[in-house]
Amino acid sequence: MDIRQLEYFLAIVDRGGFTRAATALYVSQPSLSQAIRGLERDLGSELFHRIGRRALLTDAGRALIEPARAAVRSLETARASVAAVRELREGRLEVASMPSQAVEPMTTMMREFAAHYPGVSVALKAAFTSRDVVEMVRTGAAELGLLAVPGPLSDEDAREGAWDDGSDRGLVVHPVGEQRFVLVVPGGAGDGRAGTATHTGRRGADRDGPFAGRRSVDCAELAGQRLIVGQHGTGMRAYVDGLRERGIAFTVAAETEHRVAVLPLVLAGVGVAVLAESWRGLAERAGARVLDIEPRTTLRIGLVSRRTGLSPAARAFVTTALGIAADCSRPTSGAEGRSRQARPIGVVDEADRESVLDGPERHLVQSDL
Repeated sequence: MDIRQLEYFLAIVDRGGFTRAATALYVSQPSLSQAIRGLERDLGSELFHRIGRRALLTDAGRALIEPARAAVRSLETARASVAAVRELREGRLEVASMPSQAVEPMTTMMREFAAHYPGVSVALKAAFTSRDVVEMVRTGAAELGLLAVPGPLSDEDAREGAWDDGSDRGLVVHPVGEQRFVLVVPGGAGDGRAGTATHTGRRGADRDGPFAGRRSVDCAELAGQRLIVGQHGTGMRAYVDGLRERGIAFTVAAETEHRVAVLPLVLAGVGVAVLAESWRGLAERAGARVLDIEPRTTLRIGLVSRRTGLSPAARAFVTTALGIAADCSRPTSGAEGRSRQARPIGVVDEADRESVLDGPERHLVQSDL
């Protein structure tokens, strides 16, 4: 058995078949098949059921996935450790992120990281819930993960900790900021009931859009609005469902699993949307208006990693992310202070910093923002 065989095996798993794996690896399919047959002989077990052109994992194949990732990761860590002598002039880092956090703070983190380590490629992987992020880091599918959870966790929750099991393989979470919920509304026509039609056939009755001239809106004012929501299990859906439980009635104008579809739907006048503040800049540049929702409700942002065995690139990325978070939380005054306050990574109070996100995974499955 050699590492090349394991890389070929994982490529088939990740790409969903021999043909696509061979294309991605730039090898012929017969060469790929031969390498897998050799691996199966070494292990004494078939890894795939071959049904026509399809390849389905056997139980042995499924059992090999995590050890194979660990072995490949170890080799990559060894290679990266050598590259670290050359000040991280080359390498690759895989980071999982939830959708809204991939907008910010991930964009700021990647910009700062690239400025210091331009030779290191960062592969950003999609994770739709905090549980997905944790699982990808735990299994080695990604070395780091960026997630968001509602509110700080209690000391009792932290002591129960599923994050750090006390072993070398335990996971740790580095608090890197917070994001509040905001309301994104059309910048054009609207009558205070987004998406309602008039006798002229236009959507909305005035040119200023819903909540004209406002910078904030009370959550109770969402009563009667047409909302664009995410699927069940996401943070934006959990927030609006919580409003309904409090007796704030609204209409679900659209439900989408595609986060990138929310802003175009708002701009088209289909409805308004509750999103994380990370979307503020994009939404305003696209012509939408963004209002703070009161009372303030926030998500706490954390960068997940293994306790030990991080590659030099991962350690450098964590250091970069924590530096950005510290910079945002540093008290300032004047123009510099206003500039920092406008940055998309929010402030985490020092009193909360020790406990935020330092608790069990069961608290990390509610948010997909």
